[in-house]
Amino acid sequence: MGKALSRRNLLKTLGLVTGGILTMPLHGFAETSIRLHLPDPKKYTAPIKPVTAITLGAGNRGNVYGGYAVQYPEHLQIVGVAEPIAIRNERYCQKHHIPAENSFVTWEDVFKRPKFADAIIISTPDNLHYGPCMKALSMGYDILLEKPIAPTEKECRKILALAKKTNRIVAVCHVLRYSPYFIKVRELIQKGTIGELISIQHLEPIQHIHMSHSYVRGNWHNSKETTPIILAKSCHDLDILRWLVGSSCDKITAFGDLKWFKKENTPVGATPRCTDGCAVEKECPYSALKIYYRDRQRTHVFDLPTEVEKQGDAILDRLKTTNYGRCVYQMDNDQPDHYTTNLQFSNGVTAAFSMEAFTSYEGRRTRVMGSHGDIVGDMSQFTLTNFLTGEKTEWQQNSDAHGGGDWNLVSDWIQAISQQNAGLLSSSIDASVESHIIGFTAEKSRLKGTVEKVVL
Repeated sequence: MGKALSRRNLLKTLGLVTGGILTMPLHGFAETSIRLHLPDPKKYTAPIKPVTAITLGAGNRGNVYGGYAVQYPEHLQIVGVAEPIAIRNERYCQKHHIPAENSFVTWEDVFKRPKFADAIIISTPDNLHYGPCMKALSMGYDILLEKPIAPTEKECRKILALAKKTNRIVAVCHVLRYSPYFIKVRELIQKGTIGELISIQHLEPIQHIHMSHSYVRGNWHNSKETTPIILAKSCHDLDILRWLVGSSCDKITAFGDLKWFKKENTPVGATPRCTDGCAVEKECPYSALKIYYRDRQRTHVFDLPTEVEKQGDAILDRLKTTNYGRCVYQMDNDQPDHYTTNLQFSNGVTAAFSMEAFTSYEGRRTRVMGSHGDIVGDMSQFTLTNFLTGEKTEWQQNSDAHGGGDWNLVSDWIQAISQQNAGLLSSSIDASVESHIIGFTAEKSRLKGTVEKVVL
């Protein structure tokens, strides 16, 4: 067991030293702003010259990572973009002052040109990660790669192998590793503050509308066309468990299925689209008219016009012509809506992880059990309890949806490129591949009904 901390040292250890919160416009989307945690300005000085990057995919994540360049132009400059949706491409070019010759329709177009930037930001759909990543590595670019790394284990291993061969820096966007919350929890575990680590319980509540939006109607509704939900949604969580435990995973078993969002649960009177005069639309919590039109939730996927008075008609048009307007019980979705995994690590620690669709809240819930104390938290705050004294110590932060990790990751990535030192990254490609292999092994266990050994 690590040396116990005195109350004074414990309070010092629990202290939060981070940047503030920035509310900034997210260009190209209907929502007017997003909340992003600002990195600690004392951690890094600006590089000798800004890192230059080309963004592949100007959707939500491309705007989040690219937005760092707007706030910190002395650190990062976006000099090119590839985006097939014209309005997104145009707005991204305006936001970053990208010249017309550096605006491309597809990622393939970028690589027809000789290398003209330091790095590539890959925020394309999941099934379009492997191709551009391999091409970028072969041309000598460093990379910021949105998770998951690739749709298959074989492709993940190939990216790792080429990254090592070319000696390029690849940061995987496991942003939770850069969250002050998880950084602090890991620090306390490593210091022995709760004694010997015994086990962890971790919950990812997807939230019922988020589930219907992304994994029933949305881009990730079909695992065969994208990636299994354990990778698409929860490779963050498998990665965090591996990081907190500090040991490789030996064995895993998984259970879960698609229970609710399927045709046999279609209410009487439901129509193929919510806009088709559905008899139960007003009684359905998953009504597309309610979610997108009346409540105006998650409408960034529609690339709405800037004029507010035109947005209502545009939303109705999208609901009549895209999957977002279809009945959730009549989609061709196959992603499980509940998923439970049990992990055995080589140091004897066990972890239980559940991903649940049917919750009223999002975020993460974590319980860490040690021999001399425990930690209970929800990604914005936690309580540490000392078993000997019964004393409870509170820690909390105000942060964004990823616990402050998004721009902390970008900050570290810029420094890693500037110094050509992958050791500055928590989520290097070497570290991140392991959690993906855990995820692929979990999916194998779920489908086969077996306990599976994790082979790294």
